[in-house]
Amino acid sequence: MKEQQDQLVIYNSLKGEKEPFVPLVEGKIGMYVCGPTLYSEPHMGNMRTFINFDLIYRYLLHLGFQVKYVRNITDAGHITNSAGQEVDSIGAAAKAEQLHSLEIVYKYAVKFQELQRVYNMLPPSIEPTATQHIQEQIEIIEQIITNGYAYQVNGSVYFDTRRYMQDYNYGILSGRKVDELENETRTLNAQDEKRFFADFALWKKSNPDDMQVWRSPWGNGNPGWHIECTAMSTKYLGKQFDIHGGGMDLKFPHHEDEIAQSCGSFGCNPARYWMHANMLNVNGQKMSKSFGNYFLPKQILDGSTGLFEKSYTANVVRFFMMQAHYRSNLDFTQEALNASEKGYLRLMEGLKTLDNIQTTASTSFDVAALVSSFYKAMNDDFNAPILVAQLFEAVKHINLISDGNASISIADKSELKAAMEVFIHDVLGLATESNATETRLAPVMDLVLDLRQQARANKDWTTSDQIRDGLAKAGIIVKDAKDGTTWN
Repeated sequence: MKEQQDQLVIYNSLKGEKEPFVPLVEGKIGMYVCGPTLYSEPHMGNMRTFINFDLIYRYLLHLGFQVKYVRNITDAGHITNSAGQEVDSIGAAAKAEQLHSLEIVYKYAVKFQELQRVYNMLPPSIEPTATQHIQEQIEIIEQIITNGYAYQVNGSVYFDTRRYMQDYNYGILSGRKVDELENETRTLNAQDEKRFFADFALWKKSNPDDMQVWRSPWGNGNPGWHIECTAMSTKYLGKQFDIHGGGMDLKFPHHEDEIAQSCGSFGCNPARYWMHANMLNVNGQKMSKSFGNYFLPKQILDGSTGLFEKSYTANVVRFFMMQAHYRSNLDFTQEALNASEKGYLRLMEGLKTLDNIQTTASTSFDVAALVSSFYKAMNDDFNAPILVAQLFEAVKHINLISDGNASISIADKSELKAAMEVFIHDVLGLATESNATETRLAPVMDLVLDLRQQARANKDWTTSDQIRDGLAKAGIIVKDAKDGTTWN
């Protein structure tokens, strides 16, 4: 365990403040993060959450903790939509694409695994699925019923929020007040099965057209959205564990209801530290299909977002995300992405330059203090933007040494190199991009540029411009000069 571990503080959403991180078991951490729901591809906002918790996971591993990282896969269940209705999103997607629900789940599971690889995310320790844990969900529901916090109606089971509030604080995480929520919610009618507007489904009776159905003590049906996370987190991490994470949009009702389920079944809040990653904006607006600024993680890589002039590599996108704290809003703009591209290249070039600089008998700056600043940044609630700033401070010193305006000893060079490689590659998760792709692309580009040159010779300016503009969308800039055409 590294000495810096004792200084780690985390912003705990449960308390609304930073506090020293002390694991339940010394040297070990149990961390659960809500994973994707496989009815569609994760959008860029989802990926931001997963990449941020990948950063957190990486740093905890670097500090020497033994981390059991559990991130679930939602492949069944009724999801609460924006109108507060519990719907089978996976079944709806399957019908829309004329596929079986298992085909939908497999299709998007493959896409998600590929995104993890492309964006250099470490796999979690365990990646359980809801369908593998139906029995565990049923057992927890039975316990909640036994404890008096749930009721059955027509083959469905609902959590009894009013009964729960007699013993526990519903709203402890989100700060929501039930009486205020009631004023904003429609009045229940005779067709509603719920006794109270804030009650939520633990188990839903099946419909005739449901594609996935399981047997239960209450009849055939599907689990509710929230119960799966309670079942999987507590199965693999215990009734209480260290960290529960997810996107800010899950704070209410999903995480609030997870706490209610755990208290209702086991008598305790499942996690000691609740962490939430903030939302994603695009060009100053919240990312939304209705705003026309919605895009998928692969679209920014191939330049097909329709929002930006060119494509960007996964390393550049990841580096861009590291320049905003996980609890801050992140705004995707063309200017910010271009700046991140330059910054990423500058950082990698600095690391390369460090390999080649000459050492002297002494060092003109405090390397130990600089390396300590890397830890100080990350120990302050995983403050990646400050870490990036300190890494650029290191690059500044490296360039001064390279230009002969500063000096470094062999021991200090070794210490700085080791620390920079750890924090750039192992903590931030940034890989060094090779020129292998450019080498393979060269003959293809020669052919494309020959075709463009023929179009120009034939005064076919439309085709010439189409080739140039198409390459620009892929991030390849064509430059015409007297001595020929070049690209980069």
